[in-house]
Amino acid sequence: MNKSIEYLIIGAGPAGVQLGYFLAQNQRNYLILEKAGNAGAFFDIMPRHRYLISINKVYTGVDNPTTNLRWDWNSLLSDSEDLLFKNYSKDYFPDADLLSKYVMDFANHYQLNIQYDTRVTNIHKEGGRFIVTDTDGNTYTSDRLVVATGFSKSYIPDIPGMELCKTYANHSIHPEDYINQRVLIVGKGNSAFEVADHLTKTAATIHICSPHSLKFAWQTHYVGHLRAVNNNFLDTYQLKAQNAVIDATIRKVEMKDGKYQVDIAYSHAQGQVATVTYDHVILCTGFKFDASLFDESCRPELAHMDKFPAQTSAWESVNVPDLYFAGTLMQACDYRKTMSGFIHGFRHNIEALSNIFEQKYHANPWPSQTLEATPATLTQKIIERVTSDPAMFLQPGFLGDALVVSDDEKMANYYPGLRLNFIPDSMIGANEHYYTVSLEYGHFGGDPFSIERDPDPDKAGEASYLHPVIRRYKKGMLVAEHHIQDDLENAWYKEIYTRPAKAFFEMQLNN
Repeated sequence: MNKSIEYLIIGAGPAGVQLGYFLAQNQRNYLILEKAGNAGAFFDIMPRHRYLISINKVYTGVDNPTTNLRWDWNSLLSDSEDLLFKNYSKDYFPDADLLSKYVMDFANHYQLNIQYDTRVTNIHKEGGRFIVTDTDGNTYTSDRLVVATGFSKSYIPDIPGMELCKTYANHSIHPEDYINQRVLIVGKGNSAFEVADHLTKTAATIHICSPHSLKFAWQTHYVGHLRAVNNNFLDTYQLKAQNAVIDATIRKVEMKDGKYQVDIAYSHAQGQVATVTYDHVILCTGFKFDASLFDESCRPELAHMDKFPAQTSAWESVNVPDLYFAGTLMQACDYRKTMSGFIHGFRHNIEALSNIFEQKYHANPWPSQTLEATPATLTQKIIERVTSDPAMFLQPGFLGDALVVSDDEKMANYYPGLRLNFIPDSMIGANEHYYTVSLEYGHFGGDPFSIERDPDPDKAGEASYLHPVIRRYKKGMLVAEHHIQDDLENAWYKEIYTRPAKAFFEMQLNN
C-alpha cells in the first residue's frame, strides 16, 4: 500500500496533534502516523513518578481565556472552551494520566487524521519527496515531512562503564528496592531530583552528581532547570541527612562484587579524586533525537552534542529541505533559554509553523490586522498585546509581534505570533523598515528575590524582570529601541507605561 500526502507528521503526541489541528483548520491534506494505539501515549509512561510539573492554574481572577493560557501549561490551542485542561483537573500539578487522556480526547474531538499502531522503520527522499516505510512494508509519500516524535533514546554520556548503569527510563520506581542502599544519581535536572525525592524515604545515602553546579528555574527563568516542586531533596543535603549534591566529573564506572565502583574527580576540591561505592547508579542525563530512521538521502544534521536536529529559523532542517520538526525538538533553536521543550512553549511555536507553511507553500500572507498609523493607536495595540498575549509571555525574547507602517505612514499592518529571528527571513523583513514587539527579561545575577528596581521610566532599559521591548529596524539594521518598565502584575495600561511608548512612536514616525 502507498499513500500520497501533502504533509506527513510522525508522532501523535501533543505536538503532532497540535499541528494536525492547524493543518485541518487550514484544510490541508495531512496524515499523522503514531506507533502506539492512542494519541499522547508518551504520558502513559512518563514522567516515571506520574505527576506533572507543568502548572495548571485554574483560578486566575482573569476572564480573558487567551490571557489565562499564560498560566495554563497543558492545554493545546483550539477554538473549544471544553478542550482546556482545567476541565480535566483542578490540581496545580496534575497527574500525567490525565494529560494522556486529554491529548486523545483532543484528537477525537477534531477527528484528526491519525493512523495508529504504525511504526516507521525507514525514511528516505527521492525526486524531492519523502518516502516513509512502516513495519508492514507500507509506504507513505509526502511533499513535507514533520517529525514530532520527541526524544526516543536515552542520552548516555561517553564515559567508560556507563552502559552498566540504569537510566531514568528503566530504573525501578519502587522505593522498597532501595532500602538501606547507597544510590548515585547522575544529572542535576528535574528528573534527577524527581528520582531522589522518591527514594529519600528508603535509601541510606543518595548522591546527585554532575560536572556543573545546580541551576534553579527561579534564577534562570528556564523551567527545565530545577523547579521548586522537586527541590525538597536539597534540605536533606544542607541539613546533613546523609545525602549530597556533588559537582564532579565521573571518570569511569566499574562493577566489583556486585557493587558499583565510581571514580570521581571533584570540581571544587583542588583536583581531589575518589573511588566511591554504590549499590545503584541511575543516569538522569536526558534524552536524544534518534536519526537512525533516516537514510543518507535525507539524514538531518545534528546539534548540541548530537542530541537535536539542527534547524533554521523556520524549524526546518538545515540540510534537508522540507523536513521540519515540531514539539520538544524545537528547543534546539532556543536551547535552555525559553520554553520550546514544553507544551506551553511549543504549542505557540507550532501555530507559527503552520503560518510559515501557509506563507511558504500556499502563498497566504501571515495573519494581520490593519490599524491607523497614529502613535496613540499603535501604542494601544501594543499595550493590549503585551498585557494579554500568552505566546510572547511564555516564549520571552523568542516569539513576538511585528508591525509594518505604510510608506505614507497612514496605515500599519500588525502581525502577531512570529518567531523573532524568522522575521528577517520572511516577507515582513523585506520591508524598508519594520518594528518588533516582545517581552524580555533583563540581566541580573545573585539573589533573584532581592533585586533593586528603579521605577524611573527613563531607566526601563535596565529592568531586570519581564518587560516589553519595541525595536525598529531599517534595511535590516536596528535603528531604535524602546523598553517599557516592568510591572508587578504584567499589566501595562497605566499612563506611566503608555506615555513614553507613545512618545517613542511620535519620534519614529517622523523619521
